[in-house]
Amino acid sequence: MSGIEVITFGCRLNTYESEVMKAQAEEAGLNNAVLVNTCAVTGEAVRQARQAIRRARRDNPHARIIVTGCAAQTEKQTFAAMAEVDAVLGNEEKLASASYRSLPDFGVSAEEKLRVNDIMSVKATAPQMVRHIDGHVRAFIQVQNGCDHRCTFCIIPYGRGNSRSVPMGAVVDQARKLADSGYREIVLTGVDATSYGGDLPGTPTLGLLAKTLLKQIPDIRRLRLSSIDSIEADAHLMDLIAEEPRFMPHLHLSLQHGDDMILKRMKRRHSRADALRFIEDARRLRPGMSFGADMIAGFPTETEEMFGNAVRLAEEAGIAHLHVFPYSPRPGTPAARMPQLDRSLVKDRAARLRAAGHRLYQSHLDGMVGTRQWLLVENNGLAHTENFTLVAADGLRPGELVPATITGHNGRHLDMQLTAAAA
Repeated sequence: MSGIEVITFGCRLNTYESEVMKAQAEEAGLNNAVLVNTCAVTGEAVRQARQAIRRARRDNPHARIIVTGCAAQTEKQTFAAMAEVDAVLGNEEKLASASYRSLPDFGVSAEEKLRVNDIMSVKATAPQMVRHIDGHVRAFIQVQNGCDHRCTFCIIPYGRGNSRSVPMGAVVDQARKLADSGYREIVLTGVDATSYGGDLPGTPTLGLLAKTLLKQIPDIRRLRLSSIDSIEADAHLMDLIAEEPRFMPHLHLSLQHGDDMILKRMKRRHSRADALRFIEDARRLRPGMSFGADMIAGFPTETEEMFGNAVRLAEEAGIAHLHVFPYSPRPGTPAARMPQLDRSLVKDRAARLRAAGHRLYQSHLDGMVGTRQWLLVENNGLAHTENFTLVAADGLRPGELVPATITGHNGRHLDMQLTAAAA
């Protein structure tokens, strides 16, 4: 091979950072290389990364394989010990061109492969300018990194460090460049995005940042948030939901569970009632608002009654896009030391929670039929409505915003007919 190939796992923040990595590696003159940007959120994510590394070596026997991302930060020795890997970069190092200029030669020891610092020592997040997000019609902007919270199941703070925010002016500059490049939709990303601004002068909030972007950059047609912690939602964010049509009517929530005892054992900061209240308030302000949510099935000590509370929360909240994770013990986290459930039971509960999510999605699709929507056409023959529902859009040009009437669905995505104007 020639050039640089990037393999990305995990969140939208990783997608954004992969573009930065590629640009920095090219600036350093790196060639004939595969960069693997890993995720550590589950043991399965780590397994998939190792599998991808082995496959990359088979496909590119003479290329340099450089592994980075959250799993590389938290399990650096694991990846350094792989014969297929030429270098391991930490989450901070992967964003600097100097890291790619100082890579070790082939055949070095596992220790010499490592370029991973103490992520907890990182106190600031430097703005990274990206004009293009390869393969995406929506542009992602990193506004925050790291997390100050310590949920008992989560390894990510040890891969990302403590919370730190990108200054508002730098985010505005990045958003303006992306809008000038033709992107119609921008997505603000972070590890704990709703903690944005707590470390900046004047402590601006995520909602204020979003308001500022929409006010200063009229060319932003659609603005989204990647994921939020609803307990941190600020008044500016609620104003946007109520008053700003360019702020998209879909939020992905970090709920994790629907039972108060399990939420407490997870060390989450919201209760079941808090989550339901936020969703009710948002829908009151913006009828038609849709929600996605992350939920974990089979957390340690979870009884059948507790699991039932999780299912009922998803149903009561009408979560249209439910992302279900079977609990995966991550070494070094408090939850890994709690009494574990049998793996077959964890898988069974995850399947049942996914089935509930499927029913909720079908109901959501039913409710969309007959509505008029603006669609953003993706690269894969599909499009997204403003509330982030998939629509078949064969033959349309990626990146277009088009008006349509929803005519039906096939259980996976909506069908539509183009219209002259949207309601």
